[in-house]
Amino acid sequence: MPNPWTGKGNPYTKQEVRDRLQATIDQGKAIIAAGAGTGISAKFIEKGGADLIIIYNSGRFRMAGHGSTAGLMAYGDANAVAMEIGEFEVLPVVEEIPVICGVHGSDPRRRMWHHLLKVKEMGFSGVNNFPTHSIVDGHFRQVLEETGMGFAKEVEMVRLATMMDLFSIVYVATPEEARQMAEVGADAIIAHVGTTVGGSIGVVDATCSMDEAIERTQRIGDAAREVNPNVFVLAHGGPVNTPADVREVLSKSDIHGFVGASSLERMGVEQSLTELTRDFKRLTLG
Repeated sequence: MPNPWTGKGNPYTKQEVRDRLQATIDQGKAIIAAGAGTGISAKFIEKGGADLIIIYNSGRFRMAGHGSTAGLMAYGDANAVAMEIGEFEVLPVVEEIPVICGVHGSDPRRRMWHHLLKVKEMGFSGVNNFPTHSIVDGHFRQVLEETGMGFAKEVEMVRLATMMDLFSIVYVATPEEARQMAEVGADAIIAHVGTTVGGSIGVVDATCSMDEAIERTQRIGDAAREVNPNVFVLAHGGPVNTPADVREVLSKSDIHGFVGASSLERMGVEQSLTELTRDFKRLTLG
């Protein structure tokens, strides 16, 4: 139902967001979720027809000209940044589509149930587990797990969000993580296959091939659907960057769509500003 105070827009219930996404699929269209680090990005992502807007703390770094991985570093309070972008930039300008809040579920300083109540009160329609430790591997990942700041905390955050009737769209990097999230009620699984390639601050060699990305995405989706056949499955990251890339993934798998942060927000700004400035600089006097 529409917002009871304004008659339109956020917040939506968990089922209302699901119904909107299912309607997109029923029309034979891919679900497109887009990251927004600024209000102007959110305004025109909505105008372009995205199904969801997700607010990441990394969006602030990305739109400041830094790599998205800065969002996983100790350069700010991830939960506070996401709430600030939502309250003062994105939620005031988005007219109708659901807005999802990035939540750092493993933050040991917060009572997560209390933080999620504030997320819901702010007018967000759901949560996303970013920053996520699912994309951290090796020795440092083991340290995080052994010191109580591991992926299990993100799973617990989604379990609480489900109890609070918040829609959840979550990053996972492995089939096992997909199963864990599906078991606690995650509505949409994002197969994260690595940092996005391309542009001025995307990765170059630290990525996988397109065939590997498609195979990993399919395995993650299959694992999630073993638990919940109705879960939405979306692609993200690595070599999956352009509409043509997403078209290839959709044609070779049975997933439902794509989540783009750098792919939409950063790449759109880089390309359009460069070309627009060049057009102006082609002007001559007289």
